[in-house]
Amino acid sequence: MKKEDKSVIIGQLSEQLQKYGNFYLTDIEALNASKTGALRRACFKKEIKLVVVKNTLLKKALENAGNDFSPLYDTLKGNTAVMFSTVINAPARLIKDFTRGIKGDAKPRLKAAYVQEMFYVGAENLDALVNLKSREEMIADVVSLLQSPVRNLISALSSGGQAIHGILKTLEER
Repeated sequence: MKKEDKSVIIGQLSEQLQKYGNFYLTDIEALNASKTGALRRACFKKEIKLVVVKNTLLKKALENAGNDFSPLYDTLKGNTAVMFSTVINAPARLIKDFTRGIKGDAKPRLKAAYVQEMFYVGAENLDALVNLKSREEMIADVVSLLQSPVRNLISALSSGGQAIHGILKTLEER
C-alpha cells in the first residue's frame, strides 16, 4: 500500500473517531462469509458502521485524534474491526445478540471500547456496556419520573370521585 493511501485511510479514521466519539474494537476473525455478511447486515440495520482496519493505521489514527487512547494500544493485535455508532450501547447489544447460543470463544468478540470518555478493555465488559443507557433512554426515564406524581394525583382524584358517586347512588336507591 502506498504512503498516500495510508495517509488517506488514517485521515478518514481520525475523522470518524471525532464524528462518532464512541467506538468498539472487535475481533471478527474466523467468521465465514455468510456470518460476516449477516453481521454487516445487522450493523446496517442498527446504524452501526463496521470498518475492518489494519492495526498500525488505527493506532496512528488514534494518535492523531487528539485524545489519549493509549489504554487501547495493547488490544491492537490480530484481526481488528471497529464499530462506530451514535447510540452508545447498540454495538454491545449487537455483539451479545449475534453471539447468543454460541459455545466457547464466540465471534465477534469485544476487544475494547471507548464509550462516554471511558475505556472498557476486555470481553468481560460486554455486559456492562449492554446495560449502559443511551441518552434517549435516560431522557425517557427522567420524563417518566417527572410524570409519575401527576399520574398518581389524577388517579387518586378520579378514583375518589367514583367512590363518592357510588356511595351516593347506593344511598339514593335505599
